[in-house]
Amino acid sequence: SGSACAYFPGKKYTYVRTYDFPKESALLFEGVYRKATIQVDGKPVAYTAYGYSEFKVPIPAGVHTVTVIADNSETPNSRWYSGSGIYRPVWLCVGLSNNVKITTISIAPVAVINITSDSEVSILDNGKLIASGKGNMTIPNAKLWSDESPYLYSWTCKDESGSFGIRKIEWSPKGLFINNKETLLRGGCVHHDNGILGARSYAESEYRRVKILKENGFNAIRSAHNPCSSAMLDACDKLGVYVMDETWDSWYLRKTKFDYALEFEDHYIQDLTSMVEKDFNHPSVIMYSIGNEVSEPATDKGVTLAEDMASILHSLDSTRPVTAGFNLMIIANSAKGKPIYKDGEQVQKQSDMSNMSSTMFNLITSVVGTGMNKTANSAHADKITSPVFKTLDICGYNYASGRYPLEQKAHPERVIVGSETFPQDIAKNWILVKKYPYLIGDFCWTAWDYLGESGLGAWAYAKDGKGFVKPYPWLLADCGVFDILGNPNGELFLAQAAWGLLKNPAISVQPINHKEKPAKMVWRGTNSLPSWSWKGCDNRRAIVEVYSTAPTVELFLNGKSLGTKNLKLCKAVFSVPYHPGTLRAVAYDITKSPVGESRLHSSEEPLSLNVSPEVTQAKPGSIVYVPISISDQSGTLESNADEQLSVLVENGELLAFGSANPRTEESFVSGTYSTYYGRALAVVRTGDPGETMVVAEGKSLGSKIGRIKVKA
Repeated sequence: SGSACAYFPGKKYTYVRTYDFPKESALLFEGVYRKATIQVDGKPVAYTAYGYSEFKVPIPAGVHTVTVIADNSETPNSRWYSGSGIYRPVWLCVGLSNNVKITTISIAPVAVINITSDSEVSILDNGKLIASGKGNMTIPNAKLWSDESPYLYSWTCKDESGSFGIRKIEWSPKGLFINNKETLLRGGCVHHDNGILGARSYAESEYRRVKILKENGFNAIRSAHNPCSSAMLDACDKLGVYVMDETWDSWYLRKTKFDYALEFEDHYIQDLTSMVEKDFNHPSVIMYSIGNEVSEPATDKGVTLAEDMASILHSLDSTRPVTAGFNLMIIANSAKGKPIYKDGEQVQKQSDMSNMSSTMFNLITSVVGTGMNKTANSAHADKITSPVFKTLDICGYNYASGRYPLEQKAHPERVIVGSETFPQDIAKNWILVKKYPYLIGDFCWTAWDYLGESGLGAWAYAKDGKGFVKPYPWLLADCGVFDILGNPNGELFLAQAAWGLLKNPAISVQPINHKEKPAKMVWRGTNSLPSWSWKGCDNRRAIVEVYSTAPTVELFLNGKSLGTKNLKLCKAVFSVPYHPGTLRAVAYDITKSPVGESRLHSSEEPLSLNVSPEVTQAKPGSIVYVPISISDQSGTLESNADEQLSVLVENGELLAFGSANPRTEESFVSGTYSTYYGRALAVVRTGDPGETMVVAEGKSLGSKIGRIKVKA
């Protein structure tokens, strides 16, 4: 499957299960990658081409054998790690669906919701019945749902139940308003995989990722570049995170040899319908995206298709805006590449740029850098892209921040969102978001590192790390505000400072334990980590980054001042010799008065393993994350004493064990893996009531046990 899919192979997978269906039922498949054929008693009854769409298969009462054949044998077919087979849950839906859809009609002076259903619906507030029926219904003293107060009601209808939130979405050049309050989207793009678990989607995994993002300042997620799982939407509903749910990475023009473009035109209406049916009652979903960086809008056919898709979505759901992550350079240069004819004769050949796609854009960007933000500033780019932007309610700009100030005059009717941006640009971009009402937010690439697009953002020290396409064994994109384990880097602190969420200065240090200078990719602004613990690196030059909203910051090492610097776009950089001890940053206001400080400490001998389950009590069969680190007796992480560890689980199952190393031949399912900058992670499924024990062992570090109490 190449570097895009992290070199994992594709195959054909067959699942068979015989089950006694108690009455007329349906199987709900949340996701099968890909080309899923469903057979009942050997007869084909359903086929779904898209690997990210939910679909239902009716099953009659009685004993039946269900066969699922997932065909992912033709690769490459994705620009990132897709996974294979049944990677999301399958549900047995007993009885017929009541097709419950709940819409907020108004929020003031009283809240009114509309319920469409085949049967009467009961509305409950914290378990208490407050209303029942169908049609328009008043909810007294309604509590509204938003990112700041994600209040959920529940509903029941015969054998079905669910949750919903009461909230109102409005958008115009004056801004995005949730419940009449202007809302700026502090967003990040997120791929579907769950790191060391691969593509497998567990409710606990999705909740953990959303929780970490929300706790660190994000209030919005773009599901890049396919519909996200129901479990992720549930988590966003509960935690208060807005979602841009996206459909596809390609339309009918291919980006890889065997990708979905080959079947897109036969199935896109089914895909749109499936997404809306999944999303409708989720208050977190505030907009639908009809694609990412497609070049088709350079043609009349592509514009007509976009118009058709927007119309379909509006007919299925009139309450949410339609957007797309359009790359203006890709569309503009695709149009440039068309041959020119005069009097029936070709007078200009088709240029090479006619094949402009996400892959080519990435290749060019890896050389040009963030200057790509200005490549769409031309009158040509504006002219070519304007027709397709007229089909959207909110115009998503990928890597086109140079156009933000221009649109106030050029297109005063537009509402814009930065649907994909470089993380190092957040401070500049956020100034514009706050300045221009029509610019409603920013989604950086990317919020969380992922499998595939191997080395896309790497600051690579290995000799094979130069260039955009990196060879095996490169595994991860190696970009993201958080690594695949959920640990932050300097890019998080920059975003938090830009958003005004940092109370104290944050210190982050570029790895000191490399003598080589890294080959840098543009999708990462820094590879710094919040660590001043680099064993054996005394006197080496350390690049220290300090992030703050204050105008100046002073850096101290073991009580001695290393100088004062002004912050530019929330960041100051110091070059200092490394010595163990305490690194302290003090921020000052314009009167030179201290307004906050922070510290990093070096570890001290002896070092040992730290095994710390994030949940210490769980039910049988729960998914529990267990961070494992190398640290001293006080818990200070050591970043330069990595070694290979082994993990065993007693009374439970080890689902995965690994680190955030972007280049390795180690396997997440072997039970053996090396730490990376002192960290690793195990994911376990708890066993029977009693205690699940996670035993980690290193050659020089001995063993440690993490304990999880299991109660039924």
